[in-house]
Amino acid sequence: MLPRKRAAGGEADEDDDVIVVEEATHIATANATLKRPCLISSSAAAASSSSSSAVLPTATNGNATVNGESEQSIMRNPNGGGNVPDIDEDLHSRQLAVYGRETMRRLFASNVLVSGLQGLGAEIAKNLILAGVKSVTLHDEGVVELWDLSSNFIFCEEDVGKNRALASVQKLQELNNSVVVSTLTAELTEEKLSDFQAVVFTNISLDKAIEYDEYCRSHQPPIAFIKSDVRGLFGSVFCDFGPEFTVTDVDGEDPHTGIIASISNTNPALITCVDDERLEFQDGDLVVFSEVCGMTELNDGKPRKIKSARPYSFILDENTTNYKPYVKGGIVTQVKQPKVLNFKSLREGLKDPGDFLLSDFSKFDRPPLLHLAFQALDRFLSEFGRFPVAGSEEDAQKLISFVTQLNDSLTDGKLENIDHNLLRHFAFGAKAVLNPMAAMFGGIVGQEVIKACSGKFNPLYQFFYFDSVESLPTEPLDPSDLRPLNSRYDAQISVFGAKLQKKLEDAKVFVVGSGALGCEFLKNLALMGVSCGSQGKLTITDDDVIEKSNLSRQFLFRDWNIGQAKSTVAASAAASMNPCLRIEALQNRASPETENVFDDNFWENLSVVINALDNVNARLYIDQRCVYFQKPLLESGTLGAKCNTQMVIPHLTENYGASRDPPEKQAPMCTVHSFPHNIDHCLTWARSEFEGLLEKTPTEVNAYLNNPGEYASAMRKAGDAQARDTLERVIECLDKDRCETFQDCIAWARLRFEDYYSDRVKQLTFTFPEDAVTSTGAPFWSAPKRFPRPLQFSVDDPGHLNFVMAASVLRAETFGIPIPDWIRSSEKLADAVNRVIVPDFEPKKDVKIVTDEKATSLSTSSIDDADVIEELIARLEDLRSKLPPSFRMNPIQFEKVCTLYLADLQRAFLFHMLWPGKGNLLIWYASFHIPYWDHK
Repeated sequence: MLPRKRAAGGEADEDDDVIVVEEATHIATANATLKRPCLISSSAAAASSSSSSAVLPTATNGNATVNGESEQSIMRNPNGGGNVPDIDEDLHSRQLAVYGRETMRRLFASNVLVSGLQGLGAEIAKNLILAGVKSVTLHDEGVVELWDLSSNFIFCEEDVGKNRALASVQKLQELNNSVVVSTLTAELTEEKLSDFQAVVFTNISLDKAIEYDEYCRSHQPPIAFIKSDVRGLFGSVFCDFGPEFTVTDVDGEDPHTGIIASISNTNPALITCVDDERLEFQDGDLVVFSEVCGMTELNDGKPRKIKSARPYSFILDENTTNYKPYVKGGIVTQVKQPKVLNFKSLREGLKDPGDFLLSDFSKFDRPPLLHLAFQALDRFLSEFGRFPVAGSEEDAQKLISFVTQLNDSLTDGKLENIDHNLLRHFAFGAKAVLNPMAAMFGGIVGQEVIKACSGKFNPLYQFFYFDSVESLPTEPLDPSDLRPLNSRYDAQISVFGAKLQKKLEDAKVFVVGSGALGCEFLKNLALMGVSCGSQGKLTITDDDVIEKSNLSRQFLFRDWNIGQAKSTVAASAAASMNPCLRIEALQNRASPETENVFDDNFWENLSVVINALDNVNARLYIDQRCVYFQKPLLESGTLGAKCNTQMVIPHLTENYGASRDPPEKQAPMCTVHSFPHNIDHCLTWARSEFEGLLEKTPTEVNAYLNNPGEYASAMRKAGDAQARDTLERVIECLDKDRCETFQDCIAWARLRFEDYYSDRVKQLTFTFPEDAVTSTGAPFWSAPKRFPRPLQFSVDDPGHLNFVMAASVLRAETFGIPIPDWIRSSEKLADAVNRVIVPDFEPKKDVKIVTDEKATSLSTSSIDDADVIEELIARLEDLRSKLPPSFRMNPIQFEKVCTLYLADLQRAFLFHMLWPGKGNLLIWYASFHIPYWDHK
């Protein structure tokens, strides 16, 4: 989750608050304010049209294996055929939210080659296997070396001397059994590449890379080609997805929409929209119109170009002079256009790279120099058959001379100044593959493969270079300090020196959280040797347990760990990567309540704190403690394909809590409950209903039953409308809505449907008919209000029936009622629903519906609230006397419903909707004719 400054009632990335609708659209609500977003690479992609016809690589001369099995055993694998397996929505719920269902289908049909299994290759393979591609083939002809242990989380000392691919396959397969993981240990041929939709090469010569790239470009359809390298504190990525690559969705965001307020009969036409929300249109965008009353000529579905886009208006490049006059209503929606990219070949790109993707604008002059440096390193390897020696000035000067020769040979884009000191750092660390660099580039390259295979997000076009020389010690390094010590950390020592390595080993680190980020941090720290010395210690804490949905991104966990404590399992997995790691796992939430555990002595002895949290309040608390004890804090967060980081250094940078997000615009209560006109309103309403029915009211019931006298006294003392409403809800829950059998739960769910989507709508339209006017004579149902229509329940409608199923099961859980097995049978459920007697609706004439947008509550105070509260308390006492003494309810936390029910209940109840047409969130849209983006 991106660290928003205020708590939004939950989490975003790590585990909760991911909203999903059909084809798994993720909805960026007003709550999703990003703090300092930093996109390392542009997002988006285009699909390979032939991905579904891919075949798995077959065994040749005994060099290809799949987990030690023969080719015949591969072909028997149900995922090895042409049919794309069903999406496991429990496992891939977060990916569905970002990519969408159609994108995931393409991804699941894609075969990928990863060549080179040092640290970078292992990270790429890990990410792709977790993402769930159809197959990953691991290729490496080399053997595991001691240097590999500081960058590759798969290898252990017993693997030294074994083939890298063969030593990797078993542990990588454990990440996702739905992906076929195979190996190739012989030299690659061009013909083998034809089995894949995307190929990734690390640690390959430029000559070979050019040869493979040319073949991939000429193949029909083209094979996506990616070359990436990590050399010390320097890294590079090159992408070539073919001469004509179509990006179907450049940013993955929902199309922007606006509610029309007026349209002029002019040439060109001026269109204004309601000032409820700013328009996000840009000049040149194509839009379509719908639901326009009067000027119906615009409702033809034809995309039209706009210009002069403003926050609440734009110019339509069309003559509307002879159109019928605009009357009311209308929605304007952006039309997302595919984008065709013409990639250059690697051969062409080396000569004319074009624009480089920048990650740091203070280093705008670095990419051209690094473009030459990586070519010079390839020449160095070709001539000397080895990497430059760390600390060798002679080798560094040879590499600098190669860079100078390459620069002199350029006709265009020749560099005027060559930074010799930067090239010295490049040469000294050229042999080392550092784990943090491998992890970063493994994530970038993994995402590029997904773009190439899926048809979503704009790919990296085409070269990306990165360096982190600022990570080096400030004082000059003695060449003798860079010499290898025949240890697993030699690669790091060759870059940072043995003195800094000793400091890392003796560091005392506190990692807060062991979810997706926490797993990555633990892996990185273990491989780097942090807290592996006699004076070091790593403390990790997390009070959560492992759930199935965690497995697709929290890679230290396996399916057999479900239900176990995250911190304990993560610590054990990290220790297996490096047995020297001195780690302690706790299950305490870091909060004021646990300051007896994390006391002053604990904080004073820390070297650094690393946040891997999923909510703002926890971040702010840790930040406050770090400020008080003057400890460095590493802060980061993710949200879908976006991420951010913040380094907090005492007396040098601002702390996390020093800045505040802008205030979020809150929708008026009357809008949310009676006049919704966008998806955010529906989501807010749905979550409010969920928490009120299934968490807050049961909690209130238990609070009363645990201490009736104290509870009644508190209600009397409050004596306001809120206390009255709370008592009424508790009484309703224990009286009219009390369920004793599962059939009672079904009846409750069916009547709840009728109340939400029929009776309330009928009452609203009775009070405010379609032709109603305001006190000024203006139409009441004018933009942004949308006139609703009641829904007729039908057991033949999957959305209606699934709502009742989910609601009845959740209601049964709150009352501790066993759930029958037949609930999964549509026929039996329909029979049970049909037995429910639904009373006819009779509109009430004295109902007051709040229309004041300034109202913050739907409750209204009364002078006799105190008397009413006394009556309600008396009724409550009477109800309590009829309950068993041990009766208590089971509140259902919103954040935990994903684990308990979403897989079985088709995500159908309230806020937890995955598929439009199968949940009441879409029903709520339908009642008010609110459009939603069918995100495929």
